[in-house]
Amino acid sequence: MPLIVQYRFFHLKRAIFMLTWLMTQKKNSVFEIFRESTRVYFTLLRILVPALIVVKSLELLGFTVWLGSVLAPLMGWLGLPDTVSVVWAATLLTNIYTGMVLFFEVARSETLTVAQVSVLGTLMIVAHAIPVEGAVARKVGAPWWLTLCLRIGGSLLLAWVLHQLYRAGGWLQYPNELAWQPKYTDESLMGWALVQIQTLTIIFFVILALITSLKLFRLLGIERLLHLLLNPFLRLLGVSQAAANTIVIGAMLGLSFGAGLLIQESRTEKLSPRDALLAVSFLGLCHSLIEDTLLILLLGADLSAVLWARLLFAFLVIGVLSRLPAHFLKHGLQPATNR
Repeated sequence: MPLIVQYRFFHLKRAIFMLTWLMTQKKNSVFEIFRESTRVYFTLLRILVPALIVVKSLELLGFTVWLGSVLAPLMGWLGLPDTVSVVWAATLLTNIYTGMVLFFEVARSETLTVAQVSVLGTLMIVAHAIPVEGAVARKVGAPWWLTLCLRIGGSLLLAWVLHQLYRAGGWLQYPNELAWQPKYTDESLMGWALVQIQTLTIIFFVILALITSLKLFRLLGIERLLHLLLNPFLRLLGVSQAAANTIVIGAMLGLSFGAGLLIQESRTEKLSPRDALLAVSFLGLCHSLIEDTLLILLLGADLSAVLWARLLFAFLVIGVLSRLPAHFLKHGLQPATNR
């Protein structure tokens, strides 16, 4: 065989080998992404499904009404009428959507100012879906007592500060006007079950898209750029750069998605238990900045309360938390791999 033919044949074999290797790598990458997504999804399902069933059972037993009566005395402390206590009670147990439905019922007979709606909206946006989101945070390593203190205690503190500021400055004291009213929703058990199934199904595809995006970000070097941009803010929080992706995703989309990725990162030991705790604590106070903010704005709340005050409050609280003695952060904290 002539030398030139041998040379070309060698390079042809090399090209075929490289192409086969690349195709194998691509298949392996796709399989790995799907496997990671499935693992994160089923980890969340084991938390979300029991929590959703328990919350619905409590709602049917009238626990929401009872909790509303317990919270009623606190409303006057925040400049709110007692009647809105059931709105926050429902939001605490279920989600913002349920709280919105009750809010519109209350608003038919109760005239509220924009300041009052902003204070109530702050309670709802910081402390909602506690049984479900608290269980997710627990999986990451945040103990229940910390979740309750940060979210319920934090929401009350922030709402009180805003109430004092609005009252002292005479801001937002004009009557609230509703720009939107919800349509009828199926409140039967079957209707509730269908909504939950749809939501849980969508969660899988969101997780799949998130993990694929993260892999792509790492491949294209976007992840490194993101870390550089967020580094000043992460230093304020006392969190390492390893938590940057999950904080951004959780802050934009929601605590469950962010916590799902935190669980994954903790398992691969890319994230320390301390960083996981601080990240999930930050997300507890400040997550779903787009959807949740828009929902509360529909009630008539002011952006100063539901976005800017919430962001500032979250940075201050987690900044303080990160500077507490190391043994405090370790108390009740275990890596997600051990759960």
